[in-house]
Amino acid sequence: QVQLVDSGGGLVQAGESLTLSCAASGSFVSINAMAWYRQTPGKQREFVAIITSGRTTRYADSVKGRFTISRDNAKNMVYLQMNSLKPEDTAVYYCNAVAKRTYVSDYLNYWGQGTRVTVSS
Repeated sequence: QVQLVDSGGGLVQAGESLTLSCAASGSFVSINAMAWYRQTPGKQREFVAIITSGRTTRYADSVKGRFTISRDNAKNMVYLQMNSLKPEDTAVYYCNAVAKRTYVSDYLNYWGQGTRVTVSS
């Protein structure tokens, strides 16, 4: 099994910064892409940012220029640096990893438990 533990959420004021972290552990042989998604009550989970194993990145338009995703392959960790936070960034943020448990298995999606970010105006 692959476990993802995300952390770093909190309450901040608009314009401030936060960094989220996600640590992958368990039994796996490879992690491909790692990403962050977010969800607010009554809405579907939405894509925020993704980084491939080769460190290619892509962002949602709503966070482009303010958020930066990075990863440490040696530590199996992914980070989301969030700057210039806005009240509309308030959500539960979820870490996502596409990993394979054995060399012959398929890549599967795994999710963290979520970390809450609240941005006050």
